[in-house]
Amino acid sequence: MKRFYKHADCIKADGGWQVCLDGRPLKTVGGRPQIVPSADLADALAQEWNAQGEKLEQAGFVMRDQTDFALDKVAVDPTETITRTLAYGETDTLCYRGDPEDAVFERQQSVWEPIITAVEQREQVQFARVSGIVHRAHPAQTLPKLKDRLVQMNPFQLAGLHTMVSLTASLCIGLEALQPDADAHALWSAAVLEEEWQADLWGHDEEAEETRALKRDQFLSAFGWTQLANS
Repeated sequence: MKRFYKHADCIKADGGWQVCLDGRPLKTVGGRPQIVPSADLADALAQEWNAQGEKLEQAGFVMRDQTDFALDKVAVDPTETITRTLAYGETDTLCYRGDPEDAVFERQQSVWEPIITAVEQREQVQFARVSGIVHRAHPAQTLPKLKDRLVQMNPFQLAGLHTMVSLTASLCIGLEALQPDADAHALWSAAVLEEEWQADLWGHDEEAEETRALKRDQFLSAFGWTQLANS
């Protein structure tokens, strides 16, 4: 699509901030006013529009798409997003370790255990750790308490969490990423620990590397969007 505007900026709107193209307030793809909760996020959205050339490239609208997901999907009915996000808590990647005699086990313990412990202490829940791949259920109150936590989130928090959890297969990593002092790069490294370990052991595959790099960029983008939405 050819660029149809000269400049994007943002204005104070009812309940938040909204991007305008040549003075015209934007709507979501679903036709709702694209009002976001922070000026920082609105400014980042405006920058996406201003960064476009004479031809609009859809790949350059990552934050816009995430915003529309929050407003058109999550805000309208969060039930499906909550269910899908919570499912990753039931089989959280960080809970499944190698056997204690495996070389990777020590690395998993040193990187993953602080993340899980932090979530357990903050959310007042407990996760079951497993050596191997056989599923073990968490204590009975863990998932209900985590569901209550997700229900209390606003659409922007929940949308950002869902995206990060989907990319890392870990609710624990997603919840840690919501913290103001979170280290996005460290959390991503934790998410791909086993993949990187296997690559170092058996050799790096170019296609797998490209896939991980794409997911990393998507995770970092979702992390940045979520931080901006809650700034």
